Amino acid sequence: MMDTQKTKVLIVISNMEFGGAQRQIVELVNNTDKTQFEIHVCSLSNYAPLAEQFNAGISLHIIHKKAKFDFSVVFKLASLIRKHKFNIIHSYLFDAEMAARLAAKLSCTNIKVIGSERNANYTLKPIQKRAYKLTKHLVNAIIANSKSGADFNARQTGQPKSKYHVVYNGVNTNRFRPQNKKNIRAELGIEENCNLIGMFASFKQQKNHPFLISALNTLKQQGANFKLLLVGDVLHGGMHGSDTYTSAVKQQIEDSSFSNDVVYLGNRDDIEHIYPACDFTVLPSLFEGTPNVVLESMACGVPVIATDVSDNARIISHLSSGYIVETNNVQELSEKILYLLGNTATLETFSKNARQAMVNKFSSVKLAENMTKIYKMVKQK
Repeated sequence: MMDTQKTKVLIVISNMEFGGAQRQIVELVNNTDKTQFEIHVCSLSNYAPLAEQFNAGISLHIIHKKAKFDFSVVFKLASLIRKHKFNIIHSYLFDAEMAARLAAKLSCTNIKVIGSERNANYTLKPIQKRAYKLTKHLVNAIIANSKSGADFNARQTGQPKSKYHVVYNGVNTNRFRPQNKKNIRAELGIEENCNLIGMFASFKQQKNHPFLISALNTLKQQGANFKLLLVGDVLHGGMHGSDTYTSAVKQQIEDSSFSNDVVYLGNRDDIEHIYPACDFTVLPSLFEGTPNVVLESMACGVPVIATDVSDNARIISHLSSGYIVETNNVQELSEKILYLLGNTATLETFSKNARQAMVNKFSSVKLAENMTKIYKMVKQK
């Protein structure tokens, strides 16, 4: 007899602030088949602005972590598991990963545990690496958003590669779509005919703003005309040294030759209306998983120049929908930016190809379909 009972999934994350993992949770829960799955989200912080974007019917639970090592979170999470009889717990980000693994064990239920990997080639702290290895037997599967992320996580944590599944991020191609550039620039107070370069990223070291600033400084000194649009802000509470990093980046801009050509927009909840203002965007990251901003920009028909990290080259077709450049190669990045600033025909071609790739391969619907296939498989094991 066919099992018609819904699969109950609890997604646990450190917070629901303006971050990449958080935006993917929004896309996932909003596009999951509600006739087959009952999705709940639990944030370990009461700062959860992106939860406002959940569709009706998505249950949000807050278990506020009051300190770095607040073990009461584990007991509360275990209680939540027992109360709602979840089949699967799927965690995002380190503290949520640890809490979910321990809570699943403590709940004394048959709940299946799924971990996540959102980046690649970063440095794990010794205590994090040890925690992952000590709890690796508590995990049934790990979903990475890039092949390089899956390989990296397996090396770091000692998990067998058989536990890993790759599900690329997805973008809402109805929300993120080409729009009238002239109108958006008018709303932002930006000149209609200026060359506008966008960078959409939180202010944290991973995003490597100084690389882009150095390249643009070189171009400005050579006489190039442009404006830089920065969308994103310091992480909530200055986490992970974000406040110090932000100050350093802004000082570098202040000392540059284009300090008067920078527009700061901070965090925005209407970024689908901001991307189309740009001629192209740049993501100079040191490491990534599958960057949401690349998918979102391309879905809006805005080409991207990105560093050759993680699976960026699998998303951006070099010389077809954008450019892939070597990390911290200022000359190469400068050359690619300068070329796009002066070649509208290339921009138009890249724009069409970028949009089509997102519609065909990286939509939110595709994300939810691929993710729920893994949920079903893990539940049956």
